[in-house]
Amino acid sequence: MLSLVGIAIVAAGFAVRLNPLLVAVAAAFGTGLAAGMGVVEIVSAFGRLFNANRYICLVYLFLPLIGLLERLGIQVQAQRLIGRLKAATVGRTYLVFFILRQVLAALGAKDLSGHAQMVRPVLAPMGEAVAEENLGRPLAPPERALVRAHAAAAENIALFFSEDIFVAIGSVILIKGYLAANGIEVSPLDVSVWAIPTAIVAVVVHGARLLLLDRRLKAGKGAAAP
Repeated sequence: MLSLVGIAIVAAGFAVRLNPLLVAVAAAFGTGLAAGMGVVEIVSAFGRLFNANRYICLVYLFLPLIGLLERLGIQVQAQRLIGRLKAATVGRTYLVFFILRQVLAALGAKDLSGHAQMVRPVLAPMGEAVAEENLGRPLAPPERALVRAHAAAAENIALFFSEDIFVAIGSVILIKGYLAANGIEVSPLDVSVWAIPTAIVAVVVHGARLLLLDRRLKAGKGAAAP
């Protein structure tokens, strides 16, 4: 039971609003010492686990790159590019991205897009630019928030309903394991195949929502106060 002292340290540390990193380290040391581990053994466990999960830290390499691209005008260039397409609307732009995102996720390239690397610096500014071009005026704050929210939703929904089409993904194995535990034997390929109709329905349903977004903006309903 003494090994549970780490939970008490975490609760106490967060209660007094200490640095979360220091709280986590203190909790780890407290749990290790209570379990009879030495200091060197605990530090070795830290190093071993960090090395095993070092790929998680790769995201921090992208943040300076995205910041540099924004400083050099990637949002401005995205707005200029979409402004040249006369037939473009917010809904059509997001729908094209939605379908492309689904195709990439179905092929296993689900990490090629994301909120930090695609939605915020590229997709949302493109949506704002084309909306202002279509309306002929700057967006009101609620309208701008609505356009940005739909950009984020396009990323979330496209990924969620299409990543299971790729057979070599953890969620497919999780589904297979859950079904097997309840006496239903299926192969990972079966799960992937039956994820395709769901992805198609997602395109139809959310595609309709995106096209209705254009009507909502033109009618001025998106400018209403939240």
